[in-house]
Amino acid sequence: MQTEQQLKALVKQKYSEIALQGKDDNSSSCCGASCCSTEVYNIMSDDYTQLEGYNADADLGLGCGLPTQFAAIKKGDVVIDLGSGAGNDAFIARAETGETGKVIGIDFTPAMIEKARVNAEKLSYHNVEFRQGDIEHMPVTANVADVIVSNCVLNLVPNKAGVMSEIFRVLKPGGHFSISDIVLEGELPAGIQQAAEMYAGCISGAVQKQHYLDLIAAAGFTGIVIQRQKTIIIPDDILNNYLSAEDIVVFRSSGTGIRSITVYAEKPAEAAACCAPGCCS
Repeated sequence: MQTEQQLKALVKQKYSEIALQGKDDNSSSCCGASCCSTEVYNIMSDDYTQLEGYNADADLGLGCGLPTQFAAIKKGDVVIDLGSGAGNDAFIARAETGETGKVIGIDFTPAMIEKARVNAEKLSYHNVEFRQGDIEHMPVTANVADVIVSNCVLNLVPNKAGVMSEIFRVLKPGGHFSISDIVLEGELPAGIQQAAEMYAGCISGAVQKQHYLDLIAAAGFTGIVIQRQKTIIIPDDILNNYLSAEDIVVFRSSGTGIRSITVYAEKPAEAAACCAPGCCS
C-alpha cells in the first residue's frame, strides 16, 4: 500500500508528463494515463469548444465534466479553479466573471503552472493568475472566493476530507462550489484498485458516491445537489492491461458503476461565525 506522499509524487510525475502531451493523446485515455485506448470517443471529458472563453491551447482533454457551465458565476466574482492544469476551466470562468472579477488557478504540478501562465500571457488576461500549491493546503487566505470550480481533480487526492475543509475555509460565507469528479457505485476489481497508472488516470482514486457526498456535508456545506451525472465506460483495450478476459466479463455484469458527477454545494451565510469542526483557521 502506497503512502499519501508516494501517491502525490506519482500524480505529480504523471501530470508533468501530461503537460507535454497534446489533447489527442490525453483524450483517448483515462485522464491522460498511459493506458491509451484505440476507441475514437473520449472516455471522460465533455466538449468545451462551444463555451465562451474556450482556448484550444489550454484544453488537454483531462476533464470529466463541465463544472464552469453549472457554477452560476456572476460578473465580478472571485473564482478559484482547483487543479487548474493548462488553464481551460479558468479561462471559461473568466468569460463569466468578466474583467471586473478575478480567477485564481491552483495546481500541484510546476509544468502545468508554467503552461497555464504562458497561455494567460498569450491571451493578455491580467485578472487570471496561477499559483502552485497543494489543494489540501491552498495558497489562499480564508473567505476570499465567491465560487470554486474543479474538474476531475479531487479523485486524485488521498485526503479528500482535507480538501473539502479547505474549500469551506476559502469560500466566502454564502459562496458555493461546482465540482465535476469521478465516483463509484459498487466495488472496483482489485486489479484496477491496485494499478498505480489507473490511480493517476482518475479511476482507482475514486470513492463511493455516497461517501463523497457525506464528506461534503461533514465539511459544513448545505444545499448539496448533483447537477449532472453520466456513466463512464472504460473500453476493453484499457481493461486488458489490468484484468483477464474472464474478469472483464464478470466486471461488466456486476452492476459496478463508474460515474462522472457534477456536484453543487453552498457555504452557509453564517459560516464565518459557526462552522463545522476543523474547517476554520
